[in-house]
Amino acid sequence: KEDGRTEWKVHRETERPWGKYDSIDRGSRHQVKKITVNPGAKLSVQMHFHRSEHWVVVAGRARVHYGSEFRDLDVDDSTYHGKEVVHALENVGEIPLELIEIQIGGYLEEDDIVRLDDRYGRIQK
Repeated sequence: KEDGRTEWKVHRETERPWGKYDSIDRGSRHQVKKITVNPGAKLSVQMHFHRSEHWVVVAGRARVHYGSEFRDLDVDDSTYHGKEVVHALENVGEIPLELIEIQIGGYLEEDDIVRLDDRYGRIQK
C-alpha cells in the first residue's frame, strides 16, 4: 500500500455467482481475463459502451447468446463482439467452462457492464 501498489485492494481472482475470473494482464487500453463458468451457469445478458471482447474457449463447452441467436463453442473456438452488442455466456457442458477474454477499449472497469437480464438478481434499477 505504501508503495502505491493495488494488490491490497484489488485481487486478481474475483468470485461471481456463476464462477470466477482471474485478471491476468492489464494495460491502458486492454485487459486479459481467464473466466471460469460453473456447469449450468450463465452470465448476465449484457452490453458494454466502452469495450469490445474476444473470447477463446480453452476448456469445456460454451453457448454464446447474441440477442435471440446463439453459437456453441468448443475448445479452440473463438468469438468476438464489439461495443454495444447485447451478449451472454453460458456453460452448457458438464465440466467447468474456461475461456480467455481479451477486452479492448478506452474504459475497462466493471461498471461498464449494462445488465439487461440476470438470473442472480444483479440488475440495477
